[in-house]
Amino acid sequence: MNKGENEVIDPGFVARLAGFLGFDEERVQHLFEKNYLAKNWGKHDYLFRFDKEISRIERGTVLYEKGDSFEVIMGFPKIRRAMVLDPTLKKHFNGLEKVAVEEKMNGYNVRVANVKGDIVAITRSGYVCPYTTERANVKLNLKFFDDFPNLVLYGEMVGPDNPYVPKEIYGIESVEFYIFDIREKNSGNPLPLSGKKKILEEYGFLQVESFGEFPLQTAAEEIAEIIRELGKIEHEGVVIKDPDMVLAPLKYTSSQSNCSDLRHAFMFYNEAGRDFMLSRIVREGFQTVEWNENEAEFEKRYMQLGESILNPLRESIRRVKNGQRLYEEVRIRVRNPRTATEFENYLKRLGVDAIFEPPQPAGNEYLINIKKVNKSTNDKTQAIWEGELW
Repeated sequence: MNKGENEVIDPGFVARLAGFLGFDEERVQHLFEKNYLAKNWGKHDYLFRFDKEISRIERGTVLYEKGDSFEVIMGFPKIRRAMVLDPTLKKHFNGLEKVAVEEKMNGYNVRVANVKGDIVAITRSGYVCPYTTERANVKLNLKFFDDFPNLVLYGEMVGPDNPYVPKEIYGIESVEFYIFDIREKNSGNPLPLSGKKKILEEYGFLQVESFGEFPLQTAAEEIAEIIRELGKIEHEGVVIKDPDMVLAPLKYTSSQSNCSDLRHAFMFYNEAGRDFMLSRIVREGFQTVEWNENEAEFEKRYMQLGESILNPLRESIRRVKNGQRLYEEVRIRVRNPRTATEFENYLKRLGVDAIFEPPQPAGNEYLINIKKVNKSTNDKTQAIWEGELW
């Protein structure tokens, strides 16, 4: 079943699922008809994914039948953003003595879980990615999933062999999983930070960096200094957490991360949403005021911001004008070449136009370079050069 296609769902299944969710059967049937609730593909078609937030069930949540009931892997909870640190932290975490600060890494969100005996990697949207699943089975200590079948690893896939967000900045040779949360199936409740750390250390999992816990009253000043240092090495930012994980976390990013995002967005300007671009520019305005920057610091900021917008935009327009196609170059590393074929088919079903080059041996694995063609920006730019109005 391709993305966007409807499929007749067994009425008995609809009735069982409605009872489990506490919905009317008509409502569940409507979710299927609208593809707000849909099957995964191929051998994972027993996994159903929410393509839209429904009654506080996060988008990307997946569920499947287990025995006479269902088991649920909740989606990624929305992490709201602090635009200014001091008043926001004191308001949001009111009543806490301390907050914990962890690095927000620049990669791709993934959940890894034991699903009916298989270790699968589930994307933010709720798809089972064949490439990420293979990497998870190669990289992670699978004994964890035998010992804790009811727990799910929530993490970031980071490194240059990442077909979604390739980054060289972390000194990783290929790709690694950095865990930031462990959550329970069904409830989605997170383990407190102390419990998470203990388990991750026991099983040898990589963790996002912890910068420690800071008194709430002085946390803004400490976090601002951390952000400045992360910015110098082009890292993304931080997530600020309640150590007991009762209150929802907040995130805050560096100026360099905002500009890096904008460089990519304006290279493929017709694919990136306008809200994506605007929000990052607005963040820069708030940060320069909150940090009370002098004129020299402000000039450096707006020069960096302007460069991140105009330089990639100019380069993309030049390339199309000169008859070249715009594409994003990424690569993957697989143990089994069949995984690359499965991943190519997976991207096609997602509507991604990608050109896979022949596999190249790399030790006991294979490297495959991929060109992801950005058709919308290509077509729009070409049409403007041919006289189309904006």
